[in-house]
Amino acid sequence: MAQFFKFLLASCLGVTIALAILFFGTIAIFGAMASQGNVPKPVSDNSVLRITFDNTIPEKTNNLEMDPFDFANDQILGVHDIIKSIEHAKTDDRIKGILIEADGITAGFTTTGAVRKALADFKTSGKFIIAYSDYYTQGAYYMVSVADEIYLNPLGMVDFRGFAAQVPFFKDMLDRLGISMQVFYAGKFKSATEPYRRNNMSEENKLQLREYLNELYAVMLNEISESRGVSVADLRKAADSYAANDPEAAVKLDLVDAVGYRDDALQDIRERLGMESDKQINTISLEDYSRSVGGSGSGSDKIAVVYAEGTILDGKGDLGSVGSERYTKIINKIRKDDNIKAVVLRINSPGGSAIASENIWRELSLLRETDKPVIASMGDYAASGGYYIACMADSIYAEPTTLTGSIGVFNIIPSAQKMLADKAGIRFDTVKTGRYATGISPFYDLTEDEKQIIQLRTDQTYDIFLRRVAEGRKMEKGKVHEIAQGRVWTGMTAEKIGLVDEIGGLNKAIETAARMAGLEDYRLTEYPQTKEPIEQFFDRFMDEEEPYSSVLLRKQLGAWYPYYRYFEDIQNSHGMQARLPFVLQFQ
Repeated sequence: MAQFFKFLLASCLGVTIALAILFFGTIAIFGAMASQGNVPKPVSDNSVLRITFDNTIPEKTNNLEMDPFDFANDQILGVHDIIKSIEHAKTDDRIKGILIEADGITAGFTTTGAVRKALADFKTSGKFIIAYSDYYTQGAYYMVSVADEIYLNPLGMVDFRGFAAQVPFFKDMLDRLGISMQVFYAGKFKSATEPYRRNNMSEENKLQLREYLNELYAVMLNEISESRGVSVADLRKAADSYAANDPEAAVKLDLVDAVGYRDDALQDIRERLGMESDKQINTISLEDYSRSVGGSGSGSDKIAVVYAEGTILDGKGDLGSVGSERYTKIINKIRKDDNIKAVVLRINSPGGSAIASENIWRELSLLRETDKPVIASMGDYAASGGYYIACMADSIYAEPTTLTGSIGVFNIIPSAQKMLADKAGIRFDTVKTGRYATGISPFYDLTEDEKQIIQLRTDQTYDIFLRRVAEGRKMEKGKVHEIAQGRVWTGMTAEKIGLVDEIGGLNKAIETAARMAGLEDYRLTEYPQTKEPIEQFFDRFMDEEEPYSSVLLRKQLGAWYPYYRYFEDIQNSHGMQARLPFVLQFQ
């Protein structure tokens, strides 16, 4: 028997050692693969930069949940690294031109416009841009309309039709299910609750959406008109008749240059490079090329760029969201770092939890007390809770098409009392020591007293929001209330009414931060820190977190994923919310 246990223990030990070797060996292999992916690839002379937009474009590179097993995507470039790479290619003698192959682009209008602007600037070097696609979404066409030549597949189309807002309403469905959504809000334009209490848009909501879409549409038409030499009136006519869905009509309308195939576009490039038709073009992907682009300045003094993108959430949050626990720690760390002399808060957020926004606002306020300048820079949107965390900045920059404002709050409390009683035959009874002892329960409808208490709390939260804005913008609270009410504004209008200081992008905000801090030599340091997909995978594995379900859902749902994420965030939200009433998707 002793001999048996001896062999058993030896076998168990052997298996354990083998598993350990396999585990750490696997980590070493994946680690080597990750480090190898960071090595810049050589750029050949006479090269063409190939740009595709197969992934969602985040603000900061890799600042979103990524699939660690998708080895073709070892990084997902953020918009600012995309722009930096295009700017570098403009003066790189090895890069002779750009090939854009994009059916669609998953990004907001402001993000798309920023990349388009960088492409237009690239052309001033005299280098060419050629675009080819089987099918151009409206966003992709807006992007490539700066190209020297636009090729379209003979069976393809340009989905050029103008902008629209579609909002689903759930009230009738909830009524049929017996679910009551008890809604509380402050601000007549705060329409995030409308899908649960109405069957159509309010006139106030239609007004703000119509004005916002018209301003964006005008920007797109004017920029395409300038690039393509087609009048705005003709562009409107083409959109209203949906004429560009026919390739030949798109050519006649001067929206595209040629109907052809990918090899026709490549042959065009060969001729521009002076190559023979059977020679292979040296192409390098934007992702590979970005690794060869230089760093972000020098010197011991630093400017911190904090990217706050995604929904503002209580707790730690995940990549692509603004978890108050994680971001307050980041800001606290910056506050105590003597080498960081200024901070740029880059916001691309529709808002979210009011408490989380307040906690981040508080930490930013403490940061300002150290006399470090804080500059806010807005991307596609910095609305509601996104504006909440921006309003205390020394200066606020927005793009003309940024969506901001939405200064208002709401709360939604569901009740399943009728559904449980009528559909399932379940009823509740209770014994309590006081009037409100059961708390807010999904099993009971709110009493009138409880409704008054929650509405009062909603109004109080709105009042605090107004005071935060009034203090930060040096405005009277009554004046803030006039332009608040949950209403959204473009950056252009926000500048006129005092919510924004200047129109400009991230670079302008960084320049202002340097000037206010008295810096000439400095380097940038970015937060939050992001990792390669394989490193993200092992972090999740070691932390025993849930598998990458969001990655799989994003792949499966595609363009529908933001809508899923929005309603998931609403479902998981707690307490007062300061968020946009809709999901922005530029198609």
